[in-house]
Amino acid sequence: MPYTALIDLTSSKIKIRETEDAKLEKWLGGRGLGASILFDSVDISINPFDPENYLIFTTGPLNGSPWPTSSRYHVTFKSPATGAYGYANAGGHFGPELRYAGYDAVVITGKAPEPVIIQLIDQEISLLPAKEYWGQSTSFVERSLREKYGGRVASIGQAGENLVPMAAIINDGGRAAARSGPGAVMGSKNLKALHVRSDQKKKSSPSEFSKLVKDYSKSLINDDNSQLLREQSTLFLMSIKNIIGDLPAKNHQTAQVPFIRDIDAESFSRYWTKRLGCAMCPMRCSRQSTLKTNGKDIQIEGPEYETANAFGPMCWNANPEVVIEANYLCNEYGLDTISIGVTIAFALECHEKGLLDHPDHSLEWGDSETILGLIKDIAFRNGLGEMLSKGVKQAAREIGKGAEKYAMHVKGLELPRQEPRIAKSFGLGHATSNRGADHLYGMPALDLAGNWKVARKLYPEEILEELMELSNEKYKADIVFYGEHFCAVVDSLGVCKFSTSETYTVMPADLAKGLQALGYDFTEESLLEIGERIVNLERLFNQLHGLKREDDMLPLRFTEEPLDVYDFETDSDSDEVHRSASPIATGKIHDWNAMLDRYYKLRGWDEQGHPSSETLVRLGLQDISLGQGD
Repeated sequence: MPYTALIDLTSSKIKIRETEDAKLEKWLGGRGLGASILFDSVDISINPFDPENYLIFTTGPLNGSPWPTSSRYHVTFKSPATGAYGYANAGGHFGPELRYAGYDAVVITGKAPEPVIIQLIDQEISLLPAKEYWGQSTSFVERSLREKYGGRVASIGQAGENLVPMAAIINDGGRAAARSGPGAVMGSKNLKALHVRSDQKKKSSPSEFSKLVKDYSKSLINDDNSQLLREQSTLFLMSIKNIIGDLPAKNHQTAQVPFIRDIDAESFSRYWTKRLGCAMCPMRCSRQSTLKTNGKDIQIEGPEYETANAFGPMCWNANPEVVIEANYLCNEYGLDTISIGVTIAFALECHEKGLLDHPDHSLEWGDSETILGLIKDIAFRNGLGEMLSKGVKQAAREIGKGAEKYAMHVKGLELPRQEPRIAKSFGLGHATSNRGADHLYGMPALDLAGNWKVARKLYPEEILEELMELSNEKYKADIVFYGEHFCAVVDSLGVCKFSTSETYTVMPADLAKGLQALGYDFTEESLLEIGERIVNLERLFNQLHGLKREDDMLPLRFTEEPLDVYDFETDSDSDEVHRSASPIATGKIHDWNAMLDRYYKLRGWDEQGHPSSETLVRLGLQDISLGQGD
């Protein structure tokens, strides 16, 4: 029987109780369980850095099993980036270890008088002093604790200690629960790390479940949609996105770079020294990169596409070594690479437009000293980093003079690395995501990937042509709508999206089969209904915190400025890349409100984005839609 641990850091009181079956039947675990605990426990009057805010670590029912890619754990909290619903998610080995130790949830509130570490060794929970670790990097903390105790570690770096709203929690040497500021909430509680170790003997799986594991693992290895991930990591996206104009560059002023050959997967592969993968993952899509810099060797897991784009094209940087070092610094300090890269690009454009100067940094596009220097300044809130550490929304307000035009965020969270004028499903998904701009909330890649096989399974034949046409906006909401339910299920089970909503190799019906083999009574339909319930509960939380239709909007750059897309050809003799003289296409959002209206209609929400009473009753949410807001 899995447990929920309740830890009050103010009083040092610790309780362990069995997790209610009814709670798991309604919310599965992971993201769903975390959202329900947050909604029930954190009032609108509580600020993100108040001791009364909750920091909720949750696992899913497939964590700790051999199910392929079941490595993901979840962290839920009120976000310092948005002031509303926040969560982060990470892979590696920490999540399964937490599940091995017996926990569905570790619920943390209060603030310790002095820095502490929470240690969970099966059902023994202790608070250890952390003064010697405060001020240290995440790698130092993880290495020290693992050498002393074994097990797994999730910790914050100096950015979390300094309450930087884009601070991350780092586990397994560089896996990051990063988005929307969990590291800052952890720092506000004087909590440096969680250490978890299970000494219990791992349970064997039922034979039917073991057969499914074998079959789906084989499918993932052999599926055509997985091959580039396996061969080149997520960096395979760099070249493909550059061709179609979906590689955000220069703070989204353009979406292609002439130096793509300098910063594609092949360029980064020169630094790869090992192939890596998360727990229970047959795909092993990650790589270890090693770089000698400043007289020492540094190693990171990655960089992944989002990080490579954020510190590469987004900042107009063509040097992969700068990207690797930037990734390393973010891991050490505990920072979200997406938000940091976007924030630096924002500062560079503000300088380009004559709005921002600083004596310590040139703020010129592609300047490595500026990029690397600002990462440290943001982590320690020094100089210009003090303003930028607040994120682009707040920094733009402080700069004024029209700087808001260059702040690429939704709801206060910086945009991930897709170009909404080309990848319109992603653009809509960025805007409707309840944690702020987010490519993983709905993972609406179906049209972008040209996955007709799956599209035919999910949608009526009569809408397929328009739905799958990238430039056609009519049915983008349909892709986002289904994707958000699927992703909520995946996040709640503890499974990676690369095996599910990215490649669609494993579908909701397949997940239901796995759960049934473990003794759970879930079907494809009931899982997707739970996913819809989670999305609506998260919406209600944001609604109570004052978020409205106008918060489901992209920056004006995407709705007001067309994007020219060019053809790039490589000269076979010189190997130089040349851009066509004229654009071959133009990306433009034609009718944003029409896309949003259809999304709300599919959801059963009113024109302002409020869930209707009928929708709440259908999802069993009628009794919790009030309360906090009364």
